[in-house]
Amino acid sequence: MNKTIIININGTVFHIEEDAYEILKAYMTDVTRHFMNSADSLEITTDIENRIAEMLTEILVREGKQVVVAQDVRYVTEQMGSVADFEAEANGETHGAGFSAFAGANRRLFRNPDEHLIGGVAAGIANYFDIDAIWVRLGFVLLSAMGGFGLLLYIVLWIVVPKAVTRADRMAMKGQRLDLQGFKTNFEQEMSTLKGNLHTLSHDAKPLAYKTRDFAGDVFSHTGSFIRTAGKLVFKAFGIAIIASCFAGIIALIVAIISFVVYGNPGMRHVFPFNIVSHDVNTIFLVCTFLMAALPLLAIMLALINVIFKSNSIGRTTGTALLMTWVVALCIVIYYTAKAGANFREGATISQTIKIAPMADSTYYLKLNDVKLLSREDSVRLNIKGKLDGRVILDDDYDNDMDMPNKNIDLYIERADVAQPTLVESFTARGSDYQEALDNARGIRYQFVQQGGTLKFNRRFEKDENQYWRAQEVHLTLKMPLNSKLVIDESLGRFLHDVDIWACKSDNKQDNATSAKFIMTETGLQCKVDTLVIPKTDKRLAPADTTKVDTVTSGN
Repeated sequence: MNKTIIININGTVFHIEEDAYEILKAYMTDVTRHFMNSADSLEITTDIENRIAEMLTEILVREGKQVVVAQDVRYVTEQMGSVADFEAEANGETHGAGFSAFAGANRRLFRNPDEHLIGGVAAGIANYFDIDAIWVRLGFVLLSAMGGFGLLLYIVLWIVVPKAVTRADRMAMKGQRLDLQGFKTNFEQEMSTLKGNLHTLSHDAKPLAYKTRDFAGDVFSHTGSFIRTAGKLVFKAFGIAIIASCFAGIIALIVAIISFVVYGNPGMRHVFPFNIVSHDVNTIFLVCTFLMAALPLLAIMLALINVIFKSNSIGRTTGTALLMTWVVALCIVIYYTAKAGANFREGATISQTIKIAPMADSTYYLKLNDVKLLSREDSVRLNIKGKLDGRVILDDDYDNDMDMPNKNIDLYIERADVAQPTLVESFTARGSDYQEALDNARGIRYQFVQQGGTLKFNRRFEKDENQYWRAQEVHLTLKMPLNSKLVIDESLGRFLHDVDIWACKSDNKQDNATSAKFIMTETGLQCKVDTLVIPKTDKRLAPADTTKVDTVTSGN
C-alpha cells in the first residue's frame, strides 16, 4: 500500500503517490532555480507546469489510471529533459550532435492568433506546412471564387481547428520541442522579436492587410460606441416622451374627476358603466376607476425617472402604500362590477303585434319619426300646455351618443303569410330575477305611427328616468304581403337588417336620392330597379288602423 496525496498543477487536480510527488517537487524546484534570473521566470515555469500537467493527464487517460505513480513522473521528466543536462548543453558539454529545438515532423495544426487576418486558419495551416501564409490565403480566395467552396471550408476549419492559446500550443504549431530547451528557446525568440519590433516600430510600416484589419477594427469599435451612445440618447428621449404622456394622462384624469365630483355631470349617468349602478355609488366607482388608471401611470413615470435620471424618486414605504391603494381600488371596482352583473342574470321579453292599415296600391313609405315622445313627467316638467302652446318638439339629434343604450333598436322586414301587414314589437330586458326582468321590459316605451301610407319609426325608445340600463332592446319585425312596395328613407339604414339602401340607390343610378324603392317577393325584400320618380305627396293616404294584440314571452 502506498500513500497518495492530492496536488494542484495550475488548476488541474491530480492524485499522486507520495514518492512520485517528491520526485516532481524536486524537478520543479530545479526548474524554478534555473530560470530564476530570466526576464520572465514566472511565465516560463507556468508554461512548463502546464505542459507537465498535459502529459500526466494523457498518461492517466491512456492507461486508464487515477493515480500518478513515480514511473509516470520519471517518464515526463525524461521527455522534458533534466536541468543538469540543459545546463551542461548550455556550457558546451554536450556529446554527439545534440538536439534541435525544432522538429517539423511533430507539428500540430492550430489556428494562429498572432498572425491572423480573420480567424487565424490560414496562418495556422501555413505554420503546419512551413510555408508562407500568403499562399494559403490566396488558395482560399481562389476556392471562394469557384462557387464559394473556399469560404465554406474556411468556416468549417474555423470551427473545428482549435486556437493556439498557451505557449505549448504555439510551440507545437511551429514544431518546436516541448521540453526545457524548447521553452527556453521559444521564450528567447519571443523576447528577441519583441525587441526588434520595438526597435523598428518607427521605421517599418505594417503590411497593408494588417493595416486594413486594424482600420476595420477601429471602425467597428467606434461605430459600436456611437450606436451605444445614440441608443442611450434615443432611450432617454423615448423615456421622457413616455413620462410626459403619463403626466398628461394623470392631469386629464384629475380634471375629469374634479369636474364630476365638484361640479357634477348628470349626463354621465347615461354612459356605461355609470348607467348600470346606483347613482349614489357613481362617485365611489369613478374615484376608484381613476385610481386604477392613474396609479399605474404614476408608477411607470417614477420608474422611468429612476432609470433615466438615476434618482431614487420613490421609497419602499411610499411604493407599498401606492400598491395597496391600487389593490383596494381594484377590489372596490370588482365588487361593484360583480354587484351590477348580478342585475343581468335573468331575461324576459314582451311582444305586441300592431295591425297596419293596408293601402290600395300596396305602397308604403318608411321614415324616421321626427316628433319627440315625452313621458307624462316630462310633459308636466316642461309645461307643454302652458309654454309650448301646440308646438311640436322635434327629435332630430343625431349626434347625441349619451343615449346610445336607448338606441338598441333593430328593424327586420319579412314577407307576411296573410294580406294584412303587421308590425311585431318585441321588448327585451334583463334583471336580477325574472320578475325584475319582466318589469324592466314593460318599462320600455316605443312609438310607432302610421299616417296613411307613411310608417314612422322612432330613433330611440324611452324608459323611466329612475330605471337603470338593463340591456333593454327593441326588436321590430315588419311583415309585408307579397308584391308590397316599400319606399325606405336612408335615415332608417342604421336600424335595418339585411337591407342595403345605398346599394339599391346605386342600382337605380340615384346616388343623391334620400330613399330607395323595394318590393316584397317570394324570397324576401328586393330592390326595385326602375327610373320612376318618387312623388313628394301621396293623395291615397288612408287613416291608420292601430289595433294592438299583446302577448308575453320569456327567456334568458
